[in-house]
Amino acid sequence: MDEPSAADLVARALAGDQSAWDAIVLRYQGLIWATVRGFRLDDQEAADVAQTTWLRLVENLASLRDPDRLGAWLATTARRECLRLLRMSGRSIPVGGEQDLPEHGDGPEIDERLLRDERESALARAFARISERCQRLLRVLVSDPAPSYEEVGAALDMPVGSIGPTRQRCLDRLRKEMGGEGYVTA
Repeated sequence: MDEPSAADLVARALAGDQSAWDAIVLRYQGLIWATVRGFRLDDQEAADVAQTTWLRLVENLASLRDPDRLGAWLATTARRECLRLLRMSGRSIPVGGEQDLPEHGDGPEIDERLLRDERESALARAFARISERCQRLLRVLVSDPAPSYEEVGAALDMPVGSIGPTRQRCLDRLRKEMGGEGYVTA
């Protein structure tokens, strides 16, 4: 059975169908979170922006010009809400205190945790060095549930046929950057 189109879900949601709202949330929550996470907000700020994005949808559902581009509308709204929050906050980043430090312990789990943290940190540094376009594409593609290429194309204003090749070039660039971090990449 085919999934209903975004326009069908919007029409049903406007008619008060709760299952349509649930389907919209299930389909697009990963896209919203991937978009919001790209702004490196803390968990509370990210949750606030995601919630505000859903509120904007409720407020504007009846006035959507192209309901089939709902994913793009939600991604754009999430980006705008992130930028609004950052402007309002002056982009201050709180620094944690001692309570944020990991507990000391013995054994290989500390070594494993340090290596994992080092790899994740190297990946984050390499990811920051690739283009903003690649960062946005990769964030959206790893959202859960994975969006369709049509939704990715709509959200990022990219032709569907260029998503796969662009993804490959972005991953190749990320691998090259990781090689600069001293990690061997396959």
